[in-house]
Amino acid sequence: MSDAATAIPEAEQRAVGKFLRRMLPILVLMLLVNQMDRTNVGFVQNELRADVGVSATAYGLGAGLFFIGYALFEVPSNMLLERFGARVWLTRIMITWGAVIVAMCFIHNVWMFYGLRFLLGVAEAGFFPGVLLYFTQWLPDSSRGRASAIFLGGSATAYIVTGPITGALLELHGAGGIAGWRWMFALEGAFSIVVGFIAGFFLVSRIQDAKWLTREEKDALSEAVARDKEARDRAPSVSRMKLLFHPQVAVLTAVFFAMALTGYAITFWLPSLVEEIGGLSPFQIGLLSAIPWICAVIAMYTMSHFTDRAPDRRPYLAIALVLSAIGTFLATLGSPWFGLAALTLAAVGGKCAATLFWPMAQSGLDLKIAAPGLALVNSIGNLGGFVSPTLFGYLKDTTGSTTGGLYTLSAASVLAVLGVAFVRHTSRGPRAGAGDRAGVTGKTAVS
Repeated sequence: MSDAATAIPEAEQRAVGKFLRRMLPILVLMLLVNQMDRTNVGFVQNELRADVGVSATAYGLGAGLFFIGYALFEVPSNMLLERFGARVWLTRIMITWGAVIVAMCFIHNVWMFYGLRFLLGVAEAGFFPGVLLYFTQWLPDSSRGRASAIFLGGSATAYIVTGPITGALLELHGAGGIAGWRWMFALEGAFSIVVGFIAGFFLVSRIQDAKWLTREEKDALSEAVARDKEARDRAPSVSRMKLLFHPQVAVLTAVFFAMALTGYAITFWLPSLVEEIGGLSPFQIGLLSAIPWICAVIAMYTMSHFTDRAPDRRPYLAIALVLSAIGTFLATLGSPWFGLAALTLAAVGGKCAATLFWPMAQSGLDLKIAAPGLALVNSIGNLGGFVSPTLFGYLKDTTGSTTGGLYTLSAASVLAVLGVAFVRHTSRGPRAGAGDRAGVTGKTAVS
């Protein structure tokens, strides 16, 4: 086949470029705010205990309830996005979750904490997969991997900026006679609402409604998207019940569940572990809490440079999981400063593992079940976000420390290493793998 036959039409390339320049910046900003609002509760655990009476067990349960609401309403939310369009529905999602965050500044008992965390999950449900669905409505398969990779960068950045921003807002403690944690929820929630309204002016639901595309560009992009949709529609469907009993789906789900346990435990409990250093202001705690994620993001992109064309990613994934296990184990030893260094190692291992896991998972599943199988792995595996903070809270209240929880994370990572050995390896070629890799990796960042 000649290069001319496989070349992307110039009008389509121009249209894709305009979409990336006009739509992606606001979508990345929305994702960054989304991640910050989801995890900011990790910085106010002690304040909630002192002012509201939220114990460690209650905190862990409330942090985890978010994922129950998210899982229950993810699919219905995506169905409504298809009905109302991305402009209306993604804007609605963001304004609604911003309103819930604002409401959290009025928490006065543990039941309000539980209810609002669950409602936050309901409000956010469908945002990340909704953006990925939006990409399928606007971009052909050949361009969607690049968009997903750029979008994923917003999630990585969010881990770094959440600590300093949240810590700075907590410094408002006492202003107007209001506690710093209430200021934090109020201002971050209000910012989310503002960004949501701004997004409503920028997002365009349909290609044909974009005033910044020429008629030629609209037609070329619409035809490319339609061809890809037709190809996807021809693929045979598989029921979720059958997928649950598929050996490879089960193994991948178990491995990802173990990875989610560690990732979300560090996310929600890192600030309180840093606070044990003592003598730190909220802003300093936020800065120190960003260190593990800065190191993790650097390691993630450095490692991907060396492993993108590796014939088999399983050994690298096993190494990353071992690093995660070592890091969480070492965090039980030594001083709080040593614990911070150990959790940095665990975060590096966890982030690198996530980058390796999804392209490996995709290549390990048959094409006819890849899409629904990966969605199922993501949905069930992310319930680790409910289990780990709940477990940490219970253990801290019953034993007085998080040591037992860290041992559990180490054991889970070791078991995941064993699970990796049972993941099937299939090479699909560098070109297909590169494009799909970015798209699939994007699915995991915030779901």
